[in-house]
Amino acid sequence: MQLRPLIIKFLKFGIVGASGMVVHFGVLYLLRDVVHINQFVANTIGFIVAATTNYILNRVWTFNSHDKQVGIEYLKFFVISLIGLGINNGTLWLGGRLLPTWNEDWRFYILWVFAVGVTMLWNFFANYLYTFRKTEKCN
Repeated sequence: MQLRPLIIKFLKFGIVGASGMVVHFGVLYLLRDVVHINQFVANTIGFIVAATTNYILNRVWTFNSHDKQVGIEYLKFFVISLIGLGINNGTLWLGGRLLPTWNEDWRFYILWVFAVGVTMLWNFFANYLYTFRKTEKCN
C-alpha cells in the first residue's frame, strides 16, 4: 500500500477515535464523577462503549470492510481494544505513580489524554495489520 492511502486511513481512524474519545470521556465522567464508581472501572466501561462504536464506524468508513464474518471481525477488533485498554490503564497507573500529586483530578485527566494517544497508535496499526487485513488486500 502506498503512503498516502495509509495516511488517509490513519486520519479517518483518528476522527473515529476522536468521536470515541468523546463517548469514552462522557461515560467515564458520568460514572466516575457523578455516580462515583472507581476510576478504573469507569474507565473500563467507557472504553468498552467507545470501542464498540469505534468498531462500527471504522468498519464502515475507515476500512470499508465487507467481511461477512462480522462477529469474528468484531472479536478481533475487541481483543485489540482490550490490549489497548491494558495499555491505557497501565499508562494511567504508571503515570499516577510517577507524577507528583499536584491536583489529583487534573493529573488523572491529563494522563488519560496521554494514555489515549499511546493506545491510538497501538489500535490503528494492530487493526490495520490484523483485523482489517483482508480488507486491505482488496483495496
